[in-house]
Amino acid sequence: MAVIFSDLYTESGLKALDQFLSGKSYISGSQLTKDDVKVYAAVLVKPSGDLYPNASKWYEAVSAKLAPSFPGKAVGVRIGGQAAPAEAAAPASEAKAPAADDDDDDLDLFGDETEEEKKAAEQREAAKASNKKKESGKSSVLMDVKPWDDETDMKKLEEAVRSVEMPGLLWGASKLVAVGYGIKKLQIMLTIVDDLVSVDTLIEEYLTVEPRNEYIQSCDIVAFNKI
Repeated sequence: MAVIFSDLYTESGLKALDQFLSGKSYISGSQLTKDDVKVYAAVLVKPSGDLYPNASKWYEAVSAKLAPSFPGKAVGVRIGGQAAPAEAAAPASEAKAPAADDDDDDLDLFGDETEEEKKAAEQREAAKASNKKKESGKSSVLMDVKPWDDETDMKKLEEAVRSVEMPGLLWGASKLVAVGYGIKKLQIMLTIVDDLVSVDTLIEEYLTVEPRNEYIQSCDIVAFNKI
């Protein structure tokens, strides 16, 4: 849940900030974050070390972290529309200059996070390109699947063929073609992703071995076309 600070130009606001920072180095943990920059920008002047020791120590720490990123000399500014006591109109210290900068400067202070996000995006794009490359080469194959004899159940033979499933393999249309002496062969279309499926491996290690060789005697490639 977000922590809310209000009226940081008043005694009550600074007191609340001082109490919150008791035992803490920074607003959201042990390192400087955007939360510190936002609160820092809302504190018009460095809190008194006597009245607000925790807030004063935090203010000095944030100033020290930000100062190297802004080597130029600040003249002191105030943001319009923010109610404040008359004494708060005095120019801020040179180290306070970053508070007057816009959100873009805040983002520049945390370039590491942006670079990580950019790197992650590049890696995702590279992975997509790699996957696309792998799937770019496809082929259309027409295969003859021959039974042992005229007593082979061709329906079960086709079921055995289509039961082979693997990435990059898609079975298509099929038909029975008469060979002679009452024997028919199964002629079937298939589409393969070249980098994922080898037709030779499909035949030798899947279609003509147990248990499918109960129905399948042999397989022949009738046509092989790149898509």
